[in-house]
Amino acid sequence: MSYLEPTEFVTKMVDAGESKVHMSTKDTLIRAFMAGATLALAAVFAITVAVKTGSPLLGAVLFPVGFIMLYLMKFDLLTGVFTLVPLALLDKRPGVTVNQVLRNWGLVFLGNLGGALTVAVIMSFIFTYGYNVDGGAIAAKVSTIGESRTLGYKEHGLDGWFTIFIRGMLCNWMVSMGVVGAMISTSATGKMAAMWMPIMLFFYMGFEHSIVNMFLFPFSMIMGGDFTVVDYVIWNELPTVLGNLVGGLVFVGLPLYYTHVKTSPERKL
Repeated sequence: MSYLEPTEFVTKMVDAGESKVHMSTKDTLIRAFMAGATLALAAVFAITVAVKTGSPLLGAVLFPVGFIMLYLMKFDLLTGVFTLVPLALLDKRPGVTVNQVLRNWGLVFLGNLGGALTVAVIMSFIFTYGYNVDGGAIAAKVSTIGESRTLGYKEHGLDGWFTIFIRGMLCNWMVSMGVVGAMISTSATGKMAAMWMPIMLFFYMGFEHSIVNMFLFPFSMIMGGDFTVVDYVIWNELPTVLGNLVGGLVFVGLPLYYTHVKTSPERKL
């Protein structure tokens, strides 16, 4: 059968976390770079569709294509390793330590950032014909998004910061459900179907994804967005990363692990 029971796929989650900890630096960086680049392309694709058709929902429906591609290629996103890698530590897998977990997170962060920035530069060059013309409607849209999702939060002070933190939590709750959902099935079609809905949901609802933002905000600045790098880091990337960490681990990784791996004895009637 192509469907796995929770006790089976949650064990696969722990196994995946362990394998990512032990992966070489070269492989970790390459896979993370390609994940960041692929997701960035998916983001600009979805925005382009939304602008040209006038339908944000259609853009959200098509955005999961990028997530599915990078998952099937076994590339790594920071949001995914936030959820999977700590489970190997909790399960006391050999050689998995706090330092090794942090090493993995750091390398994946750098790789994702490199891939996202590369696509930001490439796409900005394409839209402006080598920075010689205006970027058009798509550039204007991205600039507006960048400003509203940095300065817009900043206007509300601490409440704004926690708003984006919570949106980051909700985002990786859904993204991690997509990662886990792919493990439920052993067929490519089943994996795609399980990933599609939660990824579409997070994108359409405007939840904050740290890797998408690694592309979106630098791209927005290049396209004329009126905010600074400090605005981006403090009022978007930092709370988003922290929210992604909490959301993936607290709402997905830990509940599944503690109810399907570390099960309690059945009640006696």
